[in-house]
Amino acid sequence: MKTFRTMLFTLLALVIVLVAGPASAAQPKKLDIFIWSQYMDPAIITAFEKKYHVEVVQNNYGSLPEMFAKLRAGGDSQYDIVVPSNYYVQRLIKTGLLQPLDHSEIPNLDNLMSRFRNAPFDPHNKYTAAYQWGDTGIAYNTDDITNAPDSWSILFDPKVNSKYPFVMGTDAQVMFGAACAYQGKQYACTGQDNWKQAARLILKNKQRSNFSGFMDDTPLLKNLARGNMAVGLAYNGDYAFDKKNNPSAFAHIKFIVPKEGAELWVDSMAIPAHAPHPMLANEFINFILEAKIGAQLSNYNSYASPNKKSLPMLNPELRKPPVVPTDAQMKRLHYTPSIKGDQLQFVQQLWTEIQAQ
Repeated sequence: MKTFRTMLFTLLALVIVLVAGPASAAQPKKLDIFIWSQYMDPAIITAFEKKYHVEVVQNNYGSLPEMFAKLRAGGDSQYDIVVPSNYYVQRLIKTGLLQPLDHSEIPNLDNLMSRFRNAPFDPHNKYTAAYQWGDTGIAYNTDDITNAPDSWSILFDPKVNSKYPFVMGTDAQVMFGAACAYQGKQYACTGQDNWKQAARLILKNKQRSNFSGFMDDTPLLKNLARGNMAVGLAYNGDYAFDKKNNPSAFAHIKFIVPKEGAELWVDSMAIPAHAPHPMLANEFINFILEAKIGAQLSNYNSYASPNKKSLPMLNPELRKPPVVPTDAQMKRLHYTPSIKGDQLQFVQQLWTEIQAQ
């Protein structure tokens, strides 16, 4: 009888495993992505979901400070993929918010151009893999601001624009870099004296009657298209994307790389420190770095691809300005410096004071 009961319990346990096993396996895996808006082709997401039998959920941020704050508030255990810009990469690493990539799961890292495979902000791609790259310049309405030079003076000189509404960017370091460049220093300026002088210039322009506030790139471009704004900071790829999709509204909107110097940036894929699905995240990164997928991505969002094997498959307009800077423009583009400790605290405090005044 004892043997019979043992056999019966064994059979019941086996039935439970057989029934519960497939039901558990049927539960779809999920990949949570934290990324800029209009930056990912929905068709790529669909293809990844189909290939790996998963659900991909996209969450968007409008600025790097917003992204950083959400990761520090617990997002590093909520999201599987995040796409920070170069000068935020080291900040995320120092604060323990990223985990190393598993290179054995990402053979397509070899598809990246050489300058994106050992970048100064992440040597040997320990934590990141390049996603897209570009520059930050000025977008303005040529009907409002006529005969304007390719210069930060469009933003900072009231003689160039004395009456049409303009905005400044929300990122402290980018705005300080722009102000430094206009004042005859390098865009990648550092040091308290340089930052104080940049702050004075920004405050001076904040007091102009046609200043309309601080605004991120996406809402700026929408306001330019509607005729509500005349000038502000923009990313070259977003400008190209909106012009491609709304050519009539952007017929009189121009993008320039200021001659004094401007920001060169690289957005990279990374995995938060406590990502729920790190293995799947590595597979996603490898998927994006496939040659065909990399080309599809750039053809969708109008940004320059870091993927050398994708280049032959890119649309012709993605191989020239404003998407790809000219050689002359590249010489005046610089990475925003990665700062930390007292320097970072000083910049953040100075920026808070600027916005409060």
